[in-house]
Amino acid sequence: MKVVCIGSGYVGTVTAATFAKIGHSTTVIDIDPNKADLINAGKSPIFEPGLEELLQQLAGRLLTATTSFQPVREADAVFICVGTPSMTNGSADLQYVKKAAESIGRHLHPERFTVIVNKSTVPVGTADLVASIIEDSSGLRAEEQFAVVSNPEFLREGFAVQDVFFPDRIVVGAAGAQARSRLKALYRTIAERSGYKEMWKDSPFAAMLRSANPLYLETDPKSAEMIKYASNAFLAVKISYINEMAQLCEALGANVLDVAQGMGADSRIGGKFLQVSSGWSGSCLPKDTAEILAASRLYGCKLSVIEAAVEANRGMLSYCAGKLQRTLRTLNGKRIGILGLTFKPDTDDVRETQALSIIQKLLELGASISAYDPKGMEMFRKLHPDLPVRYCSRAEDTAVHADALVLITHWKEFRSLDWKAIGREMRNPYILDTRNDLNGPELRSLGFRYEGIGI
Repeated sequence: MKVVCIGSGYVGTVTAATFAKIGHSTTVIDIDPNKADLINAGKSPIFEPGLEELLQQLAGRLLTATTSFQPVREADAVFICVGTPSMTNGSADLQYVKKAAESIGRHLHPERFTVIVNKSTVPVGTADLVASIIEDSSGLRAEEQFAVVSNPEFLREGFAVQDVFFPDRIVVGAAGAQARSRLKALYRTIAERSGYKEMWKDSPFAAMLRSANPLYLETDPKSAEMIKYASNAFLAVKISYINEMAQLCEALGANVLDVAQGMGADSRIGGKFLQVSSGWSGSCLPKDTAEILAASRLYGCKLSVIEAAVEANRGMLSYCAGKLQRTLRTLNGKRIGILGLTFKPDTDDVRETQALSIIQKLLELGASISAYDPKGMEMFRKLHPDLPVRYCSRAEDTAVHADALVLITHWKEFRSLDWKAIGREMRNPYILDTRNDLNGPELRSLGFRYEGIGI
């Protein structure tokens, strides 16, 4: 088929590379010519493990990029993969979705049935909204010359390539049989894993070949849109829950690592998302919980569990800053080193991260901040140009004359730092490990005061 993906962010670039890899002629459309040029050169506009290798294989063959919407005219499926940031009231800002829909409508071929796919995370009812916009801008009728379906993404940054080829489920919300048939044919290779042994035999994904085929769920558009929000809200609740358990474990002298392992062994609970942190953040969970709460208020449905999870998350960030205060007393004039700015490892995404909240709190209390992240510093500095942070070229440099180091993002490279040398550089060898990721006993043997969360 001929596939178009509008947007070259995490979702758009990964989705486009996926369809090209399984044999569909795919075009990425982005208004930024620099991003289009990168993709055409086989380079990724974002950092995502394994993505650039895919682009190098496919660019100029089955995958191209452009700033023009002309490819929509010949497309069998057009995926809308643009951003939907939060507005001040928590609702999703759909301006980019609306603009994409208008442009799609102006370029649809009237004699070619095209399926438009909402891949971005959008509020319930957006499929109907997009269909109305396209009808107005094209003069065509939905379900006759085109159809709009919901096909939410479930990609984890840092594992997006794995998740898109080996998903747990593929959710398609479509009203008509023709659109459902088109999407089923488009996804057949992934749903049935046909040709996968040859495709992935010498890759890091070879072990995934033994996993079960994904659930292919066909439903209506509103239910598909709701599945995305309900899933992310539940994950937020789960993280907030284990973080509160960590606080209680710390107060009572229990070990949250053992508690989480014991809980996770219960098949009704599962071990995923039971890892303690300074709080959930990033470009998905804060935005999606804000939107679902905004929708619930608009329609008079109180979601008290999700509200409590959001409040608990705010409390966890304060709890981590409070641990520093209890140890260092006043933070005025203290030097704090921050290890990790991204919301998780193996991504350069620093939107709405725990690091930002903690750094802002520490600056308010009078501390000076040095920070290092393997991939996120350039974007963090660009998003927060007025934040008085000293960015270091090496992780070790954050320790120079520092009164404390705070590990926020558990990048693997932090485990293998020369901690003995780091201890000699610090004014006060204290480490707060908000991910319980470092070797506490070893660090204590080197003379550090080491604290985790809930251990």
